[in-house]
Amino acid sequence: MALWFETALVGGAWAEAARISHQDGVITRMETGAAPRPEDERGGVALPGLPNVHSHAFQRGMAGLAEARGADADASGDSFWTWRAVMYRFLDRLGPDDVEAIASLAYAEMLEAGFTRVGELHYLHHAPDGRPHAAPAQMAARIAAAAEATGIGLTLLPVFYAHGGFNGADPAPGQRRFLNSADAFTRLVDDSRGAVRGLGDAVVGVAPHSLRAATLAEIAEIVPAARGGPVHIHIAEQAKEVRDCLAAHGARPVAWLLDHLAVDARWCLVHATHVTPSESAAIAAAGAVVGLCPITEANLGDGLFPAAAFLNDGGRIAVGSDSNVLIDAAEELRLLEYGQRLAGQARNVLASAARPSVGARLFQAALAGGAQALGVAAPTLSPGEPLDLISLDGAHPSLAGRRGDALLDSWIFAGRAGLIDAVWRRGRKVVAGGRHIARGAIVTRYRGVLTRLLAG
Repeated sequence: MALWFETALVGGAWAEAARISHQDGVITRMETGAAPRPEDERGGVALPGLPNVHSHAFQRGMAGLAEARGADADASGDSFWTWRAVMYRFLDRLGPDDVEAIASLAYAEMLEAGFTRVGELHYLHHAPDGRPHAAPAQMAARIAAAAEATGIGLTLLPVFYAHGGFNGADPAPGQRRFLNSADAFTRLVDDSRGAVRGLGDAVVGVAPHSLRAATLAEIAEIVPAARGGPVHIHIAEQAKEVRDCLAAHGARPVAWLLDHLAVDARWCLVHATHVTPSESAAIAAAGAVVGLCPITEANLGDGLFPAAAFLNDGGRIAVGSDSNVLIDAAEELRLLEYGQRLAGQARNVLASAARPSVGARLFQAALAGGAQALGVAAPTLSPGEPLDLISLDGAHPSLAGRRGDALLDSWIFAGRAGLIDAVWRRGRKVVAGGRHIARGAIVTRYRGVLTRLLAG
């Protein structure tokens, strides 16, 4: 079996007339300057699939439901904290079937948008009353079922949550479905490995939710459950979190974490919005990835991460869809650059002398950083590697006359929905004509679930 493309991004360089042979989900041969054969499936522009480093799949079901001023807003207006209250009310209604249906739509949309692997920070562990399910990893199994049905690669990151604030504060009632002791969480992670075993190439790590939700001692206790795999943590997302950490520990969140735990290349620090220059440089020196979610960060009014300085220090970044209010890989990269432009009143902020194309630099950074953070090899269209590939429509007006890195710039900054026409994951074609192959059934199931949930 073979695919033929007018041009393909291979190892960071562009190759014309690329013929990609594959078998059992793996690339067996890469030819360039090759004529297509009659039996080949043909496409325009081939790119490695992007990793989505940070998702809470169930939140796809509440997209658009928190865009009106809330009753919990204070004189300064709505914030992350009032959005969180809406989220807690929504998740109170979700059962296992509901979570699977919502995750299936989220994962299908990720594939349509160019994401071929997702890092799922899964924290909806228990029943609505807070009691564990008879099978503790039942909800993780539903996430795995959604990944299997859609074909997306899964890095499952069970979330440890024990407290409602710094210094071990009591959790709020809305957090009851998340809570575990360190011992119970370790067992849950082990059970989650069983839940994803049938996927073949799934990865399991751990995610201490935040310094609000887990003490340093608890984080140190649960990290070994990752067995050398990824470790993700939300950190310094909101200004209030920074103020609360300073009050509790006399230090800012990132500095506190780096001073007390052995943060290294296995770690992904999600958001890290409010960091000082010294904290940013320290993250880069540790080799950790910063997981940025520009659409969600903008939606929640979090602020802007100092991406230019971080990249110039050799820092590693990845992007994720987080709250899944809008799932669009190109938009995450576009908004990342546009936020820096607005803050600095300049253009092409995240370009570099070595890579003057903003789109190319961001795409390559997100590929490498996302793979590192999700515990897999960096995606590349090379023999021996999985066939995880997205195809841009070469006839799309946004790509007319473009070559090389201008293709990435035009996709990210000038493209519209429908520019991705096909996606393969482990050699399986999961998106054709811009639509997931099971979209009809997935949407029908999702619509039924949301209609019922929102009618109550």
